[in-house]
Amino acid sequence: MSLLRNTFNSLFISPLWFGLMLGCAALFLSAYFFEILFWPSLFFFALVLSFSLLDFIILYLSSRQLTAKRIMPAKMSLGDENKVQLILNNQFPFSVWLNIIDELPEQFQERNFLLKTKIKFNSSAQLNYSLKPKSRGNYQFGRLLCLVQSPIRLLQRRIVAAEAQTVKVYPSFQQLKKYQLMALGESSRMGEQKMKRIGNSLEFEKIKDYILGDDIRNINWKATARRGALMTNMYTDARQQQIYCVIDKGRMMKMPFDGLTLLDYAINASLALLHIALLKQDKAGLITFAKNDIEIIPADRRNNQFFHIQEALFQQQTDFLESDFNSLRSHIQRKVGQRSLLLLFTNFETMAALDRQLPNLKLLSRQHLLCLVFFENTMLKQLHETDAKSIKDIYIKTIAERFDFEKKQIVKELRRHGILSILSTPKNLSVDVINKYLELKTRQMV
Repeated sequence: MSLLRNTFNSLFISPLWFGLMLGCAALFLSAYFFEILFWPSLFFFALVLSFSLLDFIILYLSSRQLTAKRIMPAKMSLGDENKVQLILNNQFPFSVWLNIIDELPEQFQERNFLLKTKIKFNSSAQLNYSLKPKSRGNYQFGRLLCLVQSPIRLLQRRIVAAEAQTVKVYPSFQQLKKYQLMALGESSRMGEQKMKRIGNSLEFEKIKDYILGDDIRNINWKATARRGALMTNMYTDARQQQIYCVIDKGRMMKMPFDGLTLLDYAINASLALLHIALLKQDKAGLITFAKNDIEIIPADRRNNQFFHIQEALFQQQTDFLESDFNSLRSHIQRKVGQRSLLLLFTNFETMAALDRQLPNLKLLSRQHLLCLVFFENTMLKQLHETDAKSIKDIYIKTIAERFDFEKKQIVKELRRHGILSILSTPKNLSVDVINKYLELKTRQMV
């Protein structure tokens, strides 16, 4: 009984079968008016039923079936294209047509995902598709369902080819290698942004023999006189400096842009920057704060430091309250004793919002090198650049110009108080933040 129930639960009727039955109904209706069509209609109906029975037999009585598996990464990268591969192996003794339904996680809100293919007898097929997750967290993939059709193509047999599995979506780690190559000077472009090359700081490392191509300005004349041969000073980057990414998890960071929140962009940029900092022998640390929640990973460069940072960033969620900058300042004063570079990711839309937090920012900048990272509203910028065609457009454009002016005033006000700032679009945030870090390294401010 259970076998019979499972058989009919997996049985589906194809659109072709419904089309043929509709034709049968039309013939029987015509036979009501023209009796000569009755027997052809009955023969056609019997023929459809016979082929349907034959289709059922060859689909269900075959000892061999279809096998499939879903191959995907152990973890996915936020905001990037992640490849998913389906490998299908036809073990039926005939060619099959497949309608493949992969039950995607609810976060994608995809209700009509369908792939179609044909596989010949004793052959395999490989299908690829990509997914671009827009939020961090656990993604639950459902079953991989294959609707198999024989060459008759009247019925479909549903086969569960792969079971459910869970994949974690982490902050964008696919970008790390690209940013690493760019920061080391292997590549000079990403879109329209140039990356500065690391390695121009003037921290002394050693004296070596001069070789053709060395900068003559670095020749050590005293060592040359003692040795009787040209000697030159060799410099390297300043190392073992503390770099902290400080991420605001307040309500302003919930603002969406191109499917991701500002918090997600800040997390992706922080991951990329701290990865570069560790490669450059600096100590990387992380601070996240909200209204009543402050978490810190002390700056270090131990082997598993990057893993701890990545796991911490994976778990961060936005708080819908305004963040407590006063508690943040007190916490940093107690926990971060050494002068450090603090890259504070937040968002101020108005001067009034900045004025409320400016006293805390000024106190932080006295003890540490503070760089405020906030976001340019690209939608307002588009409105600002659009030609006004009505009174309503003029009103909207005026408001957009005012907010754009406020952002520029915030940068000037921060500069007036000796606080560094980065005003960036979400799309270019990672590049701009890394560029700023490299600039500070070059200027020996870090």
